[in-house]
Amino acid sequence: MKTIVFGINSQDGHYLSELCKAKYMSVIGVSRSEGSWIKGDISIREQTESLIKTHKPQYLFHLAANSTTRHDALFENHETISTGTLIILEAVKRHSPDTKVFITGSGLQFVNTGTPISEHDEFEAGCAYSVARIQSVYAARYYRSLGIRAYVGYLFHHESPFRKPNHVSKMIALAAQRIAGGSNELIELGDISVKKEWTFAGDVAQGIFTLVEQDEIFEAVIGSGITYSIQDWLEACFEIIGKNWREHVRIREGFIPEYKQLVSNSETINALGWRPNVTFPDLAKIMMSST
Repeated sequence: MKTIVFGINSQDGHYLSELCKAKYMSVIGVSRSEGSWIKGDISIREQTESLIKTHKPQYLFHLAANSTTRHDALFENHETISTGTLIILEAVKRHSPDTKVFITGSGLQFVNTGTPISEHDEFEAGCAYSVARIQSVYAARYYRSLGIRAYVGYLFHHESPFRKPNHVSKMIALAAQRIAGGSNELIELGDISVKKEWTFAGDVAQGIFTLVEQDEIFEAVIGSGITYSIQDWLEACFEIIGKNWREHVRIREGFIPEYKQLVSNSETINALGWRPNVTFPDLAKIMMSST
């Protein structure tokens, strides 16, 4: 059995590829960055279509994206997320109609009132990133009407040692490691009362695979449904090194967060048998033990 993973260099790509290998699948990884996988761009139609036509995978995971909500990433996210989705779905329809296709969605594409969000809730194009995500969902639904098994998993915040250093979870963990080694640096942060989910990316990969193994349910929110604040994360990381986080944090004045809380309602995926295994304290230990 073959699996194609677009965006294999991401944290989700890493854990999904490891999961597929554990299931004795041959993994064809594609990324724009250098590595041992195929260097490619999902928005280049000829290359993407050729990969699908050649390999006819049992599963295809579209994880490629620039995970930022900045407006200046508008066209990059449109090409990668929206156009990329159309290219793979059309290629699957033409050349490999039995392929199960996973399209990544996000909790950020919904109306957020601070209450738990499910896959049945209303979309809101609140940023350039969510515009691309919403377009890709409607593409998946259209191709599903044509007989393609196109799944959408709406992912809420999840973390792992493979996070890039600009993400707040990794930034704090790396700084705490340096402080434990003698650094006197200050971590500059915005609103540390913001609450979000801190699910382990390896658990989310299991949730993604749980969804694509279904034959009747095609969209589901995948998240822990449990929120912690950025202050909670600071406390967890600094407790590990035995130091007071307040002595190493500077709060940025006038910072306005995108939201105060973002939390999922994962009843659908829970009913399919998936729940995360790694706890918040254990995640902090995993992140703090990585280099």
